Amino acid sequence: MDFDFKKVEEKWRKEWENNGIYKISEDTSLPKYYVLDMFPYPSGAGLHVGHPLGYVASDIYARYKRLKGFNVLHPMGYDAFGLPAEQYAIETGTPPQVTTEKAINTYRSQLDKIGFCYDWSRQVKTCEPEYYKWTQWIFLQLFDSWYNRDKNKAENIFTLQSYFAENGCQNWPQHDKADHPEFTDVEWNNFTVEEQEKILMHYRIAYQSYSEVNWCEALGTVLANDEVKDGKSERGGYPVERRKMRQWFLRITEYADRLLAGLDTLDWSEAMKDMQRNWIGRSEGALVKFHLSQTLSKGEGSGVRSALAPSPLERAGGEVLEVFTTRPDTIFGATFMVIAPEHELVASLTTSAQQKEIDDYIAYVKSRTDVERQQEKKVTGAFTGSYAVNPFTNTEIPIYIAEYVLAGYGTGAIMAVPADDERDRKFAEKFGLPIIEVIDKSAHPGAEIGDKVGKMINSGILNGKEVKDAIKFIIDEIEKRGIGKRKVNYRLRDAGYSRQRYWGEPFPIVYKNDIPYPLPVDELPLRLPEVDSYKPSGDGRSPIANNKAWVNLPDGSQRETDTMPGYAGSSWYFLRYMDPHNEKEFASKDKLNYWQSVDLYLGGSEHAVGHLLYARLWHKFLYDMGYVPTDEPFKKLINQGMIQGVSALTYRINGTNVFLSKNVRERLLDADWDQIAMMVDYINQELGYNAFDYTGSANNEVIKSEHPKGIDVGNNPSNVCDISTLHVDISMVSNGVLDEEKFKNWRSDYTDAEFVREQDELFYCNSAVEKMSKSKYNVVNPDDVIEKYGADCFRMFEMFLGPLDQSKPWDQQGIDGVGKFIRRFWRLFYTENGTWRVTTDVPSAAEYKTLHKTLKKIAEDIERLQFNTCVSQFMICLNEVTDLKCTKREILEPLLIALAPFAPFLTEELWQALGNSGSIHQAKYPIIEEKYLVESSFTYPISVNGKTRAEITLALDLDEAAVRATVLSNETIQKWTNGAEPKKFIFVKGRIINVVV
Repeated sequence: MDFDFKKVEEKWRKEWENNGIYKISEDTSLPKYYVLDMFPYPSGAGLHVGHPLGYVASDIYARYKRLKGFNVLHPMGYDAFGLPAEQYAIETGTPPQVTTEKAINTYRSQLDKIGFCYDWSRQVKTCEPEYYKWTQWIFLQLFDSWYNRDKNKAENIFTLQSYFAENGCQNWPQHDKADHPEFTDVEWNNFTVEEQEKILMHYRIAYQSYSEVNWCEALGTVLANDEVKDGKSERGGYPVERRKMRQWFLRITEYADRLLAGLDTLDWSEAMKDMQRNWIGRSEGALVKFHLSQTLSKGEGSGVRSALAPSPLERAGGEVLEVFTTRPDTIFGATFMVIAPEHELVASLTTSAQQKEIDDYIAYVKSRTDVERQQEKKVTGAFTGSYAVNPFTNTEIPIYIAEYVLAGYGTGAIMAVPADDERDRKFAEKFGLPIIEVIDKSAHPGAEIGDKVGKMINSGILNGKEVKDAIKFIIDEIEKRGIGKRKVNYRLRDAGYSRQRYWGEPFPIVYKNDIPYPLPVDELPLRLPEVDSYKPSGDGRSPIANNKAWVNLPDGSQRETDTMPGYAGSSWYFLRYMDPHNEKEFASKDKLNYWQSVDLYLGGSEHAVGHLLYARLWHKFLYDMGYVPTDEPFKKLINQGMIQGVSALTYRINGTNVFLSKNVRERLLDADWDQIAMMVDYINQELGYNAFDYTGSANNEVIKSEHPKGIDVGNNPSNVCDISTLHVDISMVSNGVLDEEKFKNWRSDYTDAEFVREQDELFYCNSAVEKMSKSKYNVVNPDDVIEKYGADCFRMFEMFLGPLDQSKPWDQQGIDGVGKFIRRFWRLFYTENGTWRVTTDVPSAAEYKTLHKTLKKIAEDIERLQFNTCVSQFMICLNEVTDLKCTKREILEPLLIALAPFAPFLTEELWQALGNSGSIHQAKYPIIEEKYLVESSFTYPISVNGKTRAEITLALDLDEAAVRATVLSNETIQKWTNGAEPKKFIFVKGRIINVVV
């Protein structure tokens, strides 16, 4: 009887659902374990075989932990808000609610086929009002909070209001004068509500501010840097410009040090931790003031000039440029300054003579993202016409704008030291600016530009000091002179939290006199309104702005029309799984205290500085406010690799519909002229007419054929024909051979395709390992694989492809080996004619050894998440059990339990056939008996005079005398020793025996 996987899978899917075997509760008598997948955004295309890789791994681990006695939370849901659904709505008029729900149904169907042990009663969808009510609630907590640096935690905003009412903010360390002027307690209490609210906005964790953003008019939304490429939107290729807009932000910078410190407590890969560390980018240095010169437009030059007075010269109003530098020791070598093109002083610094150049350059920069600007290798910039004064040399230095300086980092201005910074040096060389060497690195061979080694030169009071000493000395001097202070800076910027789109969470905010106020909690959820059109409003606001009745309230206030970003709902969803149906709070204290944090989190590394960073921020905030019991959300994080597609490639002669088989194309491109002539003759003969003509004249010219399908191929042998590479749908290719009829029927422009085949009359495609995507026609649908091989085979094959954390190509042919394993394993229980084979006989020592060796190996490798070696071990075990002709229940039943996490359908069916009650997935992992793993004998290689002549298996408890007697009496050994007494008998227990005669 064969294993009818279709019948078995359908049967047990229904049984498991009806019996609710995966539904869990907070059973405090059991230790808990929380296994989580990064939940998917449900696209209309559904899953391809690469998507479930992490899901299968987490499912195996969750099932294993259940077998080990843990109460396992293993939920699934959908990250359902996002731009793709809205863009589809714009193009088709279909509401995002409709397309999203349809996509979710497709995903659910596919996930069910694979046989996951999700507790679907805990499913969440971020687009449902019952869910985003609590996303809105958390936002209001962020809005009504501030970060108290003295206590290093968030607090409710009323504590700040109380502080201001009693103390004002004079000489308060946390007050930033750049945000608002100091005020006394009396002044605070006399401020209007609007005035107080404007001040509080500088402290709220969720706050509003104006910022340069990537604005895409066609999509009607602000785009993140990674959504823009070459000045265009990644989705749709629409123009993107930099625009200053009022946006919501989260003050993640206040948590920078805690986010860094927390990484040391997490079981994450160092690569992942480094990605977050680099993104946060903590650096220590100094904030230094450069006064602007009164002689802004003297002369035509743009180089360093001596100041007209011995002290720093100031413009009217005493304007200064502040720079943050990690290398204040090099200040004597600062020969120019560079500010970001968006810097607020650009307009006032630009002289009339430089206006056009500055305007043109700013227009260029507006089309560039921050990432593109940072990666640009070409040196660009423009001189403002103004100068600042170096506070230590009293020389005027020119001020430039350049794209490599970003407004969002530091102060948006730098002191440029071309002698000790690669970018500054290239800039100085491009614009003819001075380069003053300030560090002698001759004592450090191999030291490069920017290395903090050597002695200071040409640096006045620093001369002769080692760099590290100079840094500390100059910071002290800067503070002593009152021209700056010590400063810790971060590359991390506050997180943008506004999107000018429809399909997202509405902000629970109303505006009165242009001041934002929170919506009362009892009015949540604020539901997403219906709109007539999903297109942008045309004035920079989202489509929601077109619904005037929703926006304009009877009391004259207006609702916020921006929506929250995609990461809003995903920043806390793991908490909602703990208590998904709670209508009174996002999760109860009892359930939060039971489940604590996620014990194992699986997902892609592409979320390192997006979702993972924001989720950690939200969790730390909720911890500060007493809502969750832990400071970190994810204890252990595993990044699964990518399953890549194996693309099929074919080759077409441009200008024709003539396709070349793989080797024909290779021979044609590699051939010399004589071979090319033969090849062309071959092609022409195959097609029955001239695809292209040639002459073998002295100048090797190839001329255009008079035939309509002939092409001009020039006179270069490497260009004997102009060939393009095309992707072919992999469903048309089997073992590299193209199904020509399917290909012709695939697309209308291929119906008259003609094929130049190989000598075996077959047409072969080439292959390439690439990212699996629809555009490359290499997507493999898991439904198709399961239909052909079954879910158990699909699951085990995904694991067998290679280590979980590495990328690997999908090998359709390799799945046959796993399918064979499944069928052979079934044969341990049933004969071909369906006879039951399992007996109750007592196993042998060898059978016990095979079982317990496998149980131990599987348990150890699952704990290490090495699932590919688990599959290998099962195959080894099957071979050994088969060789032993073992059909004994005492061996097969525990083996079945160990296999259950990998092949849940097969094992459930056989478990029931064994007469067991209940599900195998509620059983206990077998106890590993170490006594069966202790070796009692060893097969020794027996060498005579250094050459192995025989192998003899001996008991490990024999002493050397007994071993010697047995070996020397062996017939083969006697042959090689001629029966002579050995000169030496070398015996190492459990390793070797060497006889020397």
